[in-house]
Amino acid sequence: MSTNASGLCFHADATHGAEHRLVAGLTIDGPFTSTSLVLRFPRWVPGSYFLREPIQHLFDFEAEDENGLLSWKRVGVDGITVRMKTTTTRVKITYGLLAKELSVRSNHLDATHLHLMPPFTWFWPERGIDAARLHQTHAVELTAPSSWTPATQLQGETRTGDNESNRWTYRANGRDFLLDSIIEVNENPAITYVVDGREHRLKWWDSGGHAPDKKRLDAFVEDTKRIIKEHHALFGVPPWPAYTTVLHLTDTARGGLEHMNSQTSMMPRSCLFPKHPDEYRDLVSLFSHEYLHQWNVKRLRPKAFLDYDLQSETHTDLLWWFEGGTSWLGDMMCVRSGAWSEEDWRIDFERKMKRHTVRNGMHRESLAESSHDAWIHLYRSGPYTRESQISYYLEGELAIMCLDVELRRRNQNAFGACDLMAEMVRKYALESEEAEELGVEYRDIRSTLKTCPGGENMGPFLDKLVKKRALPNVAKALSSFRLKLTPHASDEPGTGWLGINLKEAGGRVIVSSHQAGSPLRLLTHVGDEIVAVDGVRVRSTSHLNKLIAGRAGESINLDLSHEGILKSTEVTIGESLQHGVTLKGKGNDRWRAWITTRQDP
Repeated sequence: MSTNASGLCFHADATHGAEHRLVAGLTIDGPFTSTSLVLRFPRWVPGSYFLREPIQHLFDFEAEDENGLLSWKRVGVDGITVRMKTTTTRVKITYGLLAKELSVRSNHLDATHLHLMPPFTWFWPERGIDAARLHQTHAVELTAPSSWTPATQLQGETRTGDNESNRWTYRANGRDFLLDSIIEVNENPAITYVVDGREHRLKWWDSGGHAPDKKRLDAFVEDTKRIIKEHHALFGVPPWPAYTTVLHLTDTARGGLEHMNSQTSMMPRSCLFPKHPDEYRDLVSLFSHEYLHQWNVKRLRPKAFLDYDLQSETHTDLLWWFEGGTSWLGDMMCVRSGAWSEEDWRIDFERKMKRHTVRNGMHRESLAESSHDAWIHLYRSGPYTRESQISYYLEGELAIMCLDVELRRRNQNAFGACDLMAEMVRKYALESEEAEELGVEYRDIRSTLKTCPGGENMGPFLDKLVKKRALPNVAKALSSFRLKLTPHASDEPGTGWLGINLKEAGGRVIVSSHQAGSPLRLLTHVGDEIVAVDGVRVRSTSHLNKLIAGRAGESINLDLSHEGILKSTEVTIGESLQHGVTLKGKGNDRWRAWITTRQDP
């Protein structure tokens, strides 16, 4: 085992994949500051706003020094205390981890790959060594089958091995850089390419062993190049090391998580099937979103995130900017770069507007409130969530779009919210040579907006978008482009509507949630079964829709089962609310400029 005189040495062994057993640990050389070494697992994964318990996957813990095994005991929910001797000069910690959870935020190990998340893998010393050592350069040693190769943002790779396994050694500059990284190891060779002088690597893996369509994979690589160039056109080419994209292809699972110089994106494998435009559009959007986070979240951070507290929640009222703003600008990068067509943008916008218009949470929660309560709301949603809460992703995206359009209206289309973000990065981001200070609070965004062309008097406009419990005026914003929102083509006037979302389970049709304005809101509960309409047994959700089709304004007798008890109620069928979700119109010159690339011809 190699050592690191000032930092620590972390190790992981992925050669037990068939058992989903990751052997991990760390070695710490003295000097020690006491005979008690307290170790804790991080509970917060940077980039995720929810406390997790990775220690639940731990077993076979052992601690030893140069003379043999040391005693230890559990401390609290996430810690272990190791009792050292006064003569101890080195402590080696080893344990097993069950790596079975397939997600972008956890470890997953099987016979075909390892996806390693450092916060789910390694303890960190809380007491027993000088705290300054946590910010030194650490060594990371990874052992894996010899046929596998790794991809990671970690630097300084060296390799040793034999016919059975290889060991790779990396370095990581400080606690936060190591924790905010990933390692993906599998047999698939990384696809490497250079954009504007910066190296990019794409490492894919399929959960079922299916090989993606080569033409579609090649097309995705070309689209990522376009998106990367569009980001560079706004922010400049970053001086940071190579960027790594890990792409997990699954049956149905989806997710994304950004890191300092890398991302893991997980998509249903159909995203790379030919003739699957919706799924591919989503893949492209996800890549752009996570790529943008290099600037907006990883370098430009809320002040509260400058020094991560890995054991407790760190709240911020700014997730509408850091996630909603990233969603908005990430998709603008897609269309401006040519990775999306204008029609792609319109189709995706319609999808978002459908989600936006069937919810009424914005009358009960502001964007600032939604951001602050992410820990207890967004990540712990329930069947009544959409009635009292909002998503700072979706609603933040629409709010920043409105901010962008209004700002451009006031400066003759010369400066927008994307330029505002670039200015925020310049003034407040880590690694910015021109940074005036590090980290932002709401007042910093507001004051910077007021210094932008056309933004002098826009403080109250931003306050209303962020702090008021009200819907953003999307229709007004789009009218600036000579575009208007109309109902979807399938929403014909007079269509019968009950305002409920349904699911089918065991041959039953179940109420899963209520839409805004539902005529059944006070008559049914989530979990009720819709049994019959006017005595006709309901067989499926599509059958129910047929039974009420064209009957808007009529009263029907609805048979329900609530907690196993049959009930009947009379309800007047509503008429589809005809929400405006589809963009109509060709748009004006301002619209065409809005979706045009910033890259040099």
